[in-house]
Amino acid sequence: MLGEYRITGRRAAEISASVERGVATGALPPGHALPPLRELADHLGVNPNTVAAAYRLLRERGVIETAGRRGSRVRARPVSTPRDQIRVEVPPGARDLSTGDPDPRLLPALAPAFAEAARTADEQPVLYGQEPLDDGFARLARAAFEADGVPSGPLAVTSGSLDAVERVLAAHLRPGDALAVEDPGWGSLLDLVPALGLRPFPVAVDDEGPLPREVRRALAEGARAVVLTCRAQNPTGAAVSAARARQLRDVLAAHPEVLLVEDDHGHGIVAPPPHPLAGTTTHWAFVRSVAKAYGPDLRVAAVTGDPVTLDRLRGRQRLGPGWVSLLLQRAVAQLWRSGAPDLAEVARSYDERREALIRALAARGVEARGTGGLNVWVPVPDETRAVVSLLHAGWGAAPGARFRLGAPPGVRITVSPLSPDDLGPLADAVAEAVRPPRGVRYG
Repeated sequence: MLGEYRITGRRAAEISASVERGVATGALPPGHALPPLRELADHLGVNPNTVAAAYRLLRERGVIETAGRRGSRVRARPVSTPRDQIRVEVPPGARDLSTGDPDPRLLPALAPAFAEAARTADEQPVLYGQEPLDDGFARLARAAFEADGVPSGPLAVTSGSLDAVERVLAAHLRPGDALAVEDPGWGSLLDLVPALGLRPFPVAVDDEGPLPREVRRALAEGARAVVLTCRAQNPTGAAVSAARARQLRDVLAAHPEVLLVEDDHGHGIVAPPPHPLAGTTTHWAFVRSVAKAYGPDLRVAAVTGDPVTLDRLRGRQRLGPGWVSLLLQRAVAQLWRSGAPDLAEVARSYDERREALIRALAARGVEARGTGGLNVWVPVPDETRAVVSLLHAGWGAAPGARFRLGAPPGVRITVSPLSPDDLGPLADAVAEAVRPPRGVRYG
């Protein structure tokens, strides 16, 4: 059972660190069985309680999982090896459609906005102890939330969507708690969940968002939180419709104690408004990032929610970074005021590329999904073969394994770099990539 890798240490922290080193180096691969508590304790000459504490630390960090009599094993995707490592190396000359990035040509010029923000900072330098929210940013963010039907609540600013989601989850949940997450879903979130010691409960998604019956099942089985995407869901492009929102509100209303987190990262790149569920439960947060519409390097997200959640978020933030730079907040506010870029035109541009690719694939008998945003999700019978086939044809796509827990395989194609001339050759390559080899049948 101990195998070739030698776990060492006398204290729980030393033993857990030794296991993490083995996972990080690949000496303890995913699925590898760890020694039973007493066997490892005898081997190390320590009390079994010390090994039990080490294993508990590893579970809370998302490195291992315990399944009753089957013992403890390295997780299939331990936190030590994040999903971003599940990627393809796109060779020179090939087109990289795997990134999920916006089109740089549709991003606004930042220099004027930062020049104005810097001028204000020169006139009134920000010092310790000042209000962490810029008044102009707060007014515009609140007005946008109100226009989209998000309930009124306190406001905070975080360093992007994932920062907000992490702080909200940590404010309410404890290691071992379960939460419902979309499957397929955002790879960074699926990494974050085990890193916080939480257990993901996968919920299937169609074009209208999470399936109500799946959310109901997750809550009935003890999920203490639900995290969902309003629109431009990553990777499928799903958007919660008005009808689906009503169904989900009914499900959530039966569990008012559940934490609800909504991610609206698609703000600015999707034309239809969101259909928020916020306020259906006692504790909730609605997160809106500027990364897709204004540039990923603007690490700014506006967050609103119930008073308890926002008070906990801001209190913990004060003990860490303190606040998000008011220079950044003022620059974003200036971009909002300037009306650049024309967000309706941005959304139309992405819609045209995404819908054109889906039509081209359909003409070749290939199923594809993408209601809004930057990506198209293509179900495939064999993920590895599809990715390799596309690479050989000169196209890089993101492997679906980055986004899946139990969902069927697929590949994600980002449409941002595409021109009309690309559609035919790309659709031909995808059709070839999803075609089973001769003599092979799936299903």
